[in-house]
Amino acid sequence: MALAQGPDGSTGAVAASGARLVRPLLDWYAASARDLPWRAPERTPWGVLVSEVMLQQTPVSRVLPVWRDWLDRWPTPARLAAEPAGEAVRAWGRLGYPRRALRLHRAAGQLVDRHGGQVPADVEALLALDGVGAYTAAAVASFAFGHRHAVVDTNDRRVLARTVEGRAMPSPALTAAEHRLAASVVPADPGTAAAWAVAVMELGAVVCTARAPRCDACPVADRCAWRQAGAPAYEGPPRRGQAWHGTDRQVRGRLLAVLRAAEGPVASRDLLGAVPAGDDPRQGARALASLVEDGLAEAGPAGYALPG
Repeated sequence: MALAQGPDGSTGAVAASGARLVRPLLDWYAASARDLPWRAPERTPWGVLVSEVMLQQTPVSRVLPVWRDWLDRWPTPARLAAEPAGEAVRAWGRLGYPRRALRLHRAAGQLVDRHGGQVPADVEALLALDGVGAYTAAAVASFAFGHRHAVVDTNDRRVLARTVEGRAMPSPALTAAEHRLAASVVPADPGTAAAWAVAVMELGAVVCTARAPRCDACPVADRCAWRQAGAPAYEGPPRRGQAWHGTDRQVRGRLLAVLRAAEGPVASRDLLGAVPAGDDPRQGARALASLVEDGLAEAGPAGYALPG
């Protein structure tokens, strides 16, 4: 199996190390992959795009029911684009980061206007869609169309840091060196490359996890540079999670829950009543103002509502 050239024009030791991982990892994935609907043979490029947007910083278990309901209601970009943006926010439910719903709604309109309602296979065309970044564009082109790209997400970075570089964890933020590493180990055959991309991500999601890697279940444990080095501890900058309780984000979520459940506008007093008594009253007003600023809520004479 031929490997892609590295950044210096040759495959090099890194690509050779990655090549040793390809076959056992693909065999493991074929036997052990989770049965997810956006991986099914009947999946559509639109379904793949929706899944990739929903899965950003959100666990699969939370995405599954929302994705199914979304595709049942809006099986094509045109069906979503024909609805008010507020319906996308309502259907988003409690997935978090609800601006993704607005971006997906805008992207649906762009797909109708620019691409006849179809998701394009070209990465540059995908990048021109609202809310689609480098990872999402590469993922859709790879998983929906079988094209060859380096698909670099958090799980992929962690697997390659351990198996190829011998580090416990990757850097807190994606670096150019990490992207070169990922590109250097992508198999040259497009179909194999697409399978490799999803297999690496799956390994990081269910086996080579951040906190408790299951090395005994890993198909490449005997070829892992991190294990061969004695599994050294992470020595990089502290990795801090995002706070939730007591934050404006939590209050925004409470306010949006009221708006999603309402059939019409909600008066300011009733809406802000969703903020628990004893909390800083300014926080509720600040969170509401930010929802309006982000386009997630609209103010009118009768109160606040989801965007029309």
